[in-house]
Order: sequence, then C-alpha cells, then structure tokens
Amino acid sequence: MEIEKQALFSKEFRIFVASIFEPMEKTIDINFAPQIAQELNLAAHHVANVVRLLDEGATIPFIARYRKEMTGTMNEENVAAVQKRLEQLIELQKRKESVIASIREQEKLTPELEQKILNAKTLQEVEDLYLPYKPKRRTRAAIAREKGLEPLAAQIMAQNVDFVDRLAARYVNAGKGVNDVEEALQGAKDIMAEWVSENINGRNRIRKIFHMQGDISSAVIKGKEDEGKTYQQYFDFREPISQAPSHRLLALFRAEEEGMLKVKIKVDDDFVLGSLESIFLKNDNASSELVREAIADSWKRLLEPSIETEIRNYYKEKADETAIRVFAENLKQLLLAAPMGQKRVLAIDPGFRTGCKVVVLSETGALLHNETIYPHPPKSDTVGATRKIKSLVDAYRIKVIAIGNGTAGRETEDFIRSIKFDRDLMAVMVSESGASVYSASKIARDEFPDYDITVRGAVSIGRRLMDPLAELVKIDPKSIGVGQYQHDVDQKKLGESLDQTVVSCVNAVGVELNTASQQLLSYVSGVGPTLASNIITYREEHGGFKSRKQLHEVPRLGDKAFEQCAGFLRIHNGDNPLDQSAVHPESYHIVEKMAKKLNVKVRDLIGNKELIAKINPKDFVEEQFGLETINDILAELDKPSRDPRKTFEAFEFDKNIRTINDLRVGMTLNGIVTNITAFGAFVDIGVHQDGLVHISQMADHYIKDPNEVVHLNQKVRVKVLEVDVNRNRISLTMKL
Repeated sequence: MEIEKQALFSKEFRIFVASIFEPMEKTIDINFAPQIAQELNLAAHHVANVVRLLDEGATIPFIARYRKEMTGTMNEENVAAVQKRLEQLIELQKRKESVIASIREQEKLTPELEQKILNAKTLQEVEDLYLPYKPKRRTRAAIAREKGLEPLAAQIMAQNVDFVDRLAARYVNAGKGVNDVEEALQGAKDIMAEWVSENINGRNRIRKIFHMQGDISSAVIKGKEDEGKTYQQYFDFREPISQAPSHRLLALFRAEEEGMLKVKIKVDDDFVLGSLESIFLKNDNASSELVREAIADSWKRLLEPSIETEIRNYYKEKADETAIRVFAENLKQLLLAAPMGQKRVLAIDPGFRTGCKVVVLSETGALLHNETIYPHPPKSDTVGATRKIKSLVDAYRIKVIAIGNGTAGRETEDFIRSIKFDRDLMAVMVSESGASVYSASKIARDEFPDYDITVRGAVSIGRRLMDPLAELVKIDPKSIGVGQYQHDVDQKKLGESLDQTVVSCVNAVGVELNTASQQLLSYVSGVGPTLASNIITYREEHGGFKSRKQLHEVPRLGDKAFEQCAGFLRIHNGDNPLDQSAVHPESYHIVEKMAKKLNVKVRDLIGNKELIAKINPKDFVEEQFGLETINDILAELDKPSRDPRKTFEAFEFDKNIRTINDLRVGMTLNGIVTNITAFGAFVDIGVHQDGLVHISQMADHYIKDPNEVVHLNQKVRVKVLEVDVNRNRISLTMKL
C-alpha cells in the first residue's frame, strides 16, 4: 500500500510498531496499551485495537468512522491522542535503549542504573540519568580528572576534612600540571561543580523553582529602539513565566530572534543557592566552605544556563502547542465553512489601475470566460464596465457574484450593487487570503497553463465561495491567514497538525469521485498524491467511475487502500445507489438484508423515513458489525451524503463605512470573524483592516478561550472602542 500523505507514521516508526508484537528479549514491558489507556482514561483493549489498526495501515478517519466496535466509539481526537502518545512512548523506549547501549560501551552500566533508566517515565528523567556518562567536550572538570584530582574532590565532598590545604598538598604534581595547592583545590572544585550540576535531585529542585518563581524579562537592545518599535511594550518587561500567555512568549522569542530584545528567565540566586546547599552541605568546616564555593560556581556556570534553556524550551513548546491548536481549530472552521453550492458564479478580483479581473465559472467551477473591466480610477469606465457585467450575467445566467475583499474590494462591491439587473442576484465579499499564493503555484499553472496569475486568482475567489474546502486544500494552510505566530512555532509539528486537520475535514465531508481535484483526492483516507494522480488518469481515460468497485482497476490501488478510501468517496448517479452514501462497501450486504426483509429494493430504502423506521437495528448485528455500525448505516440511509457543513448565508457590511478614517468611537457595526487567537478574535468590519476584540471584550463573564464565544466566519455585531489611525489598529467590543 502506498504510504499516503496524511499518514503520520514514518516507515521507521511503522517497523518499530510492528516489532512490538513480536517476542523480544528485553527487560521492559513494551506493551504500551495499558499505560496509554490509563493516561487517557480509555479501555486498554480498545487502545490495543487502535494500535493494531494503525500498525496495519489504517488512518484516523477510517478507524473513527468504520471501526467503532473495536475502539469503543472513539472519536478522531481520541484516536489521534492514542497515536501521539504511542509515538512518544516509542521514542522514549528507543532513547532508553540508546542510552543503555552507550553506558554499556563505556563499561559503566550497573544493574541498578539500567533498571533506573528502564523505569524512567519521561525523556527528561532518562537524560538526567545519562548526564554523568554523556560524552562531553573537554570541560574544566575533565581536565582536573586528567590531573588526578578526582580523589581529592571526593574527600572534600565528603566534608570530613578540616585541613584541606594539607590534604591538597598531596596532589601537587608539576608533572601533571598541578603546580601548587591553589591549583589542586581549584581543580577539585571544578569536579565538584560538575557533580552538583549532574545531581538529579538538585536539577529537579531548580526546575521547580523556575516553574514556581521564575520571571521572564526583556529589554531592548541598545540602538534598536526605532527599528524594534513594534515590540515597544516589551522594551522593559517582566512577568512570571508560568503566567505568560502563549502569544506573549512567542512575541518575545520572535523579537529576540530578530535581534531587537534580550530575553532572560531568572530566579532568585540566593534562594537557589540555599536550596542546593541544603542538599550538598553536611558539615560546617573548611571542606564544607569549598563545597559551598563549588555549588555557587556550579549554579552560575553550569546549572543556570542549562536549566534556563530547559525551561525556555519547555514554555516555548507549550506556547507552540497552544498556537498550533488555535491554528488547527481556525483551519478546521475555515475548511468547514458553509459552501454556496453549485451555481453559476461571476467572480471578480478587484483592482484600481490594473482593473478588475472578471471570470465566469460553471456550476462545477470550470472557467467559461474571462476579461478585465476598469470601473475605478484612473480610467473610471463605469459605463463600459456596467455593460460588460450585465452582458455576462445575462449570457451565462449568473446566480451569484463573488468579489475579493482586497484592494478596491469595497469600491467594487459598491459598483456591482449600483447595477440594476433584470433578475435577483447575490453579491458576496470573499476573503482573498491565500488566493495570490494559489495563483502563482504549480497547481494553478497546471490547471490554467494558458492564463495569467490575475485570472487564476479570480477563479480561486469564485471557487472558494462555491466550496471552500475543495479550493482551500490547494493552498498551503500557513498561507490562508488564520494562524497565530505560525512562522515562529515548530514547523514540523505545525505541518503534521494542519495536515491532520485537512484530512479530518475532507473525510468528514466526503469527496465526489468524478469531479474532485487531485489535491482534494490526495487527502482522502488511504489515497495520497500518487494514487490521487492515478485516479484522475483513470477517470479521464474511462469517462468517470460508475461504481466504487472500479477503484480496484486504478493502478497501485490495492485492497488495503480500497478499504481505507471507499467509504469517503461518493459517486452520484452511479450503478449502486449506496455509492453516493457514506455506507462502506464492506457493509453493503447488511443494507441488502434490510431491503430483502422489507421486500423492497435497496434504492427504495434511501431517504425513505417510513421504511427505515421499520428496521430493528438489533436484527442485523454481526460479529464484525455491532449496533454502533448498524445505527450509522441507518442514519446514512435516512440522509445519504449529508453535509456536516452549515447552510450558506450572505453577509453585508455597513454601506457608509469604507476606510478606517470613517470609524468613530461608539459606532455599532456588522462584522465577520476572520481569525481567532489565544488573546481574542479579529473581525472584518469592511475597512481593509480587521479590528481586534480582545478576549476581555468578548462576553460579560470570564472566558478562558475565545472559541467559547465565537467561531470563524461568524457574523457578529461589534462596537468601536478605539481607533489608532497612525498604527492602523482598531479595538472593538462585543459587549453592546
């Protein structure tokens, strides 16, 4: 089976998963299902089934939709959580094996140490255990050991010696580079400092101090005051790291990366030193004083930079997770936005000097006609533009006009609404975010090799009104404009999350096999780019698919791929009426039994509520297909190919508001939510600059997450709180 685009398992990962079902001579139980089940509060046998299904090549949408009996009706989030945790535990296991092998090669592995490593619950714990044995550069402690000073360090660390100078004198050896007592003691302190820095209890205690008391602070780098004015609020900033919201952390780290700010995470030195001394100081004598000096040196030179980096990475990772989650949720809402459906569309990519690019699209999104009009300055040919638009509307029986919301968008909307058509037409403003990226892409060039970028952009605007999901899958999600600091987060994790989101949305809606683009098909469970291309080729050569069975004839589309994809692909007006539904071919025989029992044809069942009501689900339960699957089949028969997306509704901005200069504090306006972040929501009110509704202005009560109140593309009523024309910022409130 082809390794599909949306599969999150690498080949190496899949091989390792497969290996856990084979007998292995290991001292650790690597059946992770019980642990995952306990952590996620799921049944162990259901988790074990999910692991097995994933190993067999099943995708998350397929498992959640068609294997409910095996998973206890886990949803996609549960299945994805099992997969993610399994990956983490496998990586942890691999790291344990690597560490044990490394220490064994050094001939320093004891049974006790090996068991500690095997019992470690986190990667951090494994790394702490490995730290004393980890190959290092030539440190001060290593140099001191080469000089034979480790025994001296051990005696001082025991703190049973008061006459340390006399003891150190025994280790003075010019031949080894120890010229006097002072050098001997310094070398011993270097070794002790390293011991302190590698002590697990000490490191854990300092980590807790950072989490509980650490402050993140920032200061502007001298000479960057003007260049970094975007970050002016952080020029002299301090906040407890544990309370810093994700967007603020990402802003600080971005400013630091750009060389505008110096960012530090600090704790109270005296408190840390006191905590470390409580671990290592045993007496109050001369050797204890040297240990105290070693502790202080260890903190400033070794522990502080090391733990600060750890803490920084920890909170950066948490901030990344939040930002990625926000982005994924926004993307999901955008992809599942209500489609206008199959209607003739006239789409316009607005412009002033270069004119407005106009395209006509068929009900299926095919490009029928294109040209350019110039209704705006400098040409201001409103008469000619009006004549052309009316002619196109009449000639192609246009139902809807889609207008890009970029430059000249509102002016073009005004122009279109001023035209008196002889029929009712809907004019809709459409987000242009990502349209330029698509128009310059290879995908667009392959679709429209004979047209320029502006025509392709207009086509994208029209198509995304007809079916946002089908069009937006052609664009890199990071270019759609619904993220929060998306360029500052872990790009690999972001890509995986967004890909998984697209896969989930595509399979939730289902894909029409005979009209879907290659890009849309590639996100179908079990398909991927290569099979999508093969499906398109087969479709072109054979004039489309008459049944799902024909998928077996597509090159390289084997039984496993068919199992994964068939239920998510639809064929309307095909040979088998069930092919237009989400009923999986493996369950067709159940529907046939239902029809036979009622003495009707399968086609008669579809959409017939009276007949479906006569069916007792329990009569059709089988070993493989339980009550959950039977109920799903009945629900699908009741409403075949039901679209989970909402019904499309048109939206109009206030006709008197065109630019930010038209806004006044206290105005109440219509708006549409265009982006949701951890700190609030951005709302388009029709002035080319989205306003911000801060999370504190979204409701009369406390809310933790903006998604509790709003969703993407939601129509909202807002009031203007503040307008900063110079900074191009608009503050809004939903508290009317």
